[in-house]
Amino acid sequence: MPAVSIGEIVDLVSGEFAGNRDQLITAVAPLVVAKPDQLSFLSNRKYAPDLAATKAGAVLIPRNLEGRDDRWIRVDDPYFAIARILSRWFSNRPRPKSISSKAVIAPSARLGENVAVGHFAIVGDDVMIGNNVTIFQGVSIESGSVIGDDCIIYPNVVIYDGTRIGNRCIIHSGVVIGSDGYGFATHGGKHHKIPQIGIVRIEDDVEIGAGTTIDRAALGETVIGEGTKIDNLVQIGHNVKVGKHCLLVSQVGIAGSTELGDYVAVAGQSGFSGHLKIGHRVQVAAKSAVLDDVPDDAKIMGSPALPFTEFARRRAAVKKLARRKS
Repeated sequence: MPAVSIGEIVDLVSGEFAGNRDQLITAVAPLVVAKPDQLSFLSNRKYAPDLAATKAGAVLIPRNLEGRDDRWIRVDDPYFAIARILSRWFSNRPRPKSISSKAVIAPSARLGENVAVGHFAIVGDDVMIGNNVTIFQGVSIESGSVIGDDCIIYPNVVIYDGTRIGNRCIIHSGVVIGSDGYGFATHGGKHHKIPQIGIVRIEDDVEIGAGTTIDRAALGETVIGEGTKIDNLVQIGHNVKVGKHCLLVSQVGIAGSTELGDYVAVAGQSGFSGHLKIGHRVQVAAKSAVLDDVPDDAKIMGSPALPFTEFARRRAAVKKLARRKS
């Protein structure tokens, strides 16, 4: 278990602290269960009542929070500060350290420096893997794929042929990248498969949650933009283009050829029909059905999805009608 002084923590996050900088912190915990040798944080004012009772040795709080306690570390953004602290000292998950003798690596594959490959992983012909990449057990990387530097690929991920993955990407267990898109031509009373001959391209700093599937393009590319974070169990269809720094929450589904702008945030279980244009900075509430193009900066919700204000107006009208009938 690591031990780091509060002073080091304060310096990392540029905090304000009046207590004992030499006190050691060995872990991070929620306010209600934190112990004197542990760090906690308050980022949501909903949990402010827990602040007075916590036994934490140090607590990250917003700079403008009223009150005084020698254990408080005042920072601009406690949530971002705790992320930096966890990454720096408290996030040491076990991982493969070398290339397993039980892995299967094609002679034509090219591996960079400091690459680790777990048991029973398969790296196909002409695959290119960058530096400092960790590939866990049971991963399959098919021929011609390219993996950038500093990526982590967790167990049982399948990366189909020709996939392009950028630097510093994290791909969680059970993800499938580059499987065939859902394309069929109906002729003569039968559905005939359209070969999907495109690829998937994932840009830098993308994280993809467990069980997510990203289909290869029919022609061209399916693209996930730089810095986008995808939750578990998301389905992304062929030729979809997701912009930079988007957030896609669990069970979102995006049908083929729809394009999302940058900084789009989509809450859980929302769906998009195909061939849509979704603008930059759009926000989509949970369980919405998006059936039409959406302009920049819009906030939508409902099924079919409507602007927040229109949805609220209709909901109020329905409630008013129900009261009249009763």
